Amino acid sequence: MLKEYALLTTREMAEVDRLAVAAGVSSLDLMEAAGRAVADAAEAMVRPPARIAILCGPGNNGGDGFVTARLLQLRGFDVAVACLVERDRLKGDAAAMARRWSGGVEECSQLALDSCDLIIDALFGAGLSRPLEGEAAALVAQLGALSGGPAILAVDVPSGLDGSTGNAPLGPDGQPSHALYKATRTVTFFRAKPGHLLLPGRRLCGALTVADIGIAPALLASIGPQTCRNEPALWRHAFPVPGAEDHKYARGHVVVVSGPPARTGAARLAAYAALRAGAGLVTVASPQDAVVVNASHLTAVMVAPFDVPEGLATIMADARITTLVIGPGCGVGEDTRRMVEIALTTKAAVVLDADALTSFADDPAELFAMIQAHHDRGQATVLTPHQGEFRRLFAALPAAKLEAARQAARTSMAVIISKGADTVIADPDGRAAINCNAPPYLATAGAGDVLAGIIAGLLAQGMPAWHAASAAVWMHGACATSFGPGLIAEDLAGRLSEVLQKLFSLQH
Repeated sequence: MLKEYALLTTREMAEVDRLAVAAGVSSLDLMEAAGRAVADAAEAMVRPPARIAILCGPGNNGGDGFVTARLLQLRGFDVAVACLVERDRLKGDAAAMARRWSGGVEECSQLALDSCDLIIDALFGAGLSRPLEGEAAALVAQLGALSGGPAILAVDVPSGLDGSTGNAPLGPDGQPSHALYKATRTVTFFRAKPGHLLLPGRRLCGALTVADIGIAPALLASIGPQTCRNEPALWRHAFPVPGAEDHKYARGHVVVVSGPPARTGAARLAAYAALRAGAGLVTVASPQDAVVVNASHLTAVMVAPFDVPEGLATIMADARITTLVIGPGCGVGEDTRRMVEIALTTKAAVVLDADALTSFADDPAELFAMIQAHHDRGQATVLTPHQGEFRRLFAALPAAKLEAARQAARTSMAVIISKGADTVIADPDGRAAINCNAPPYLATAGAGDVLAGIIAGLLAQGMPAWHAASAAVWMHGACATSFGPGLIAEDLAGRLSEVLQKLFSLQH
């Protein structure tokens, strides 16, 4: 994992804090630096003598708030502080920083929040894993009701948000246990947390600042974080760049399985994307009755007729085929199940999407056993479920998206792309990347078929599966951003050239 893109769970962040103190950094100095970062963010939002209310909790997040209060008062702001507990009940570093605050401390219920210019939420940090109750829950609800009122600056996370999941902690019914509110801006420390990127956390945090508070980046090596933000630097070293002596077979051969005559478009979207992503050859394996439809639309992409389902084995007997895509438009049923079985006995990397996944909803263990055998023979499988398909295959996994994707990858022995605006790419070895560059325009029919094709095109050129999946997801988002509003799936592959040029320029 690249240090600059690492995301730390709350447990990992606590360990980093412990290691920093063990290495000689004063915990009070860390808190002072955190409070200074919050004060700097506040000063960028409002100017003196603005009135700022600071809500402090009973732990270290509240200690950060007391530091912030002291510094903002010195800078000429009108500062009011309220705390969930009496000052003399605070402990440790939070108590020490509260003693340095010379002003008064009010009860939270006494502050007129709607008359402030800025509210700083220092109630609870990213490590909160229990439901909010009582006065804390009422305060968060009050913050949520201030829409259109004063700006809100959250310390670490908007209080009540679990920094590891991006949601409120779950209650006994498996649903978020309390309401959340949207901050204008959030300041966190050292590294972002998964909950800052996962939805709804990404939306609720507002603009995110990650502040340096004096923790050495080298400490990351001691904890080995397994989660990161999906950025080109993560996989650029493995990205395939054409060489002067390459020929088309050196760049791989992708086969995309088509559905019946009325459902051929999905396979063609995937095929064009695979070709644009750099595969040397792409073939659409077409049912006999769909050959004319496919052939009338394809030029650089070849068409190979076959008898569904057994004829796929004949096509795949060509050892030069490096990657196979099954699912887009194939239909749900026994024929698709059989073609997946054939695919997972070949030496090709396999991308399973859409109908290929739903066809195993009643017996996912059968699919996972075949993927495991494929993996044991050294071949990669990538699954690309949207959330409905994910739940059909992995019904017993946690609701939290990141951990569910990780467990799904371990269970299936496939690279999992758990799709959405906060797509998670998880590897069986525990690595996971969270993607952030997907614009809302990608919520359009056929976009997932294009993604499957980009993945296949990169796999065909020898890119390792997790890197290929991560790169494809990022490229998919970059293509959509490049096109902008009005996007339809057919527009995506045409934007790959522009995205690839930028990626190639980063190689030099």
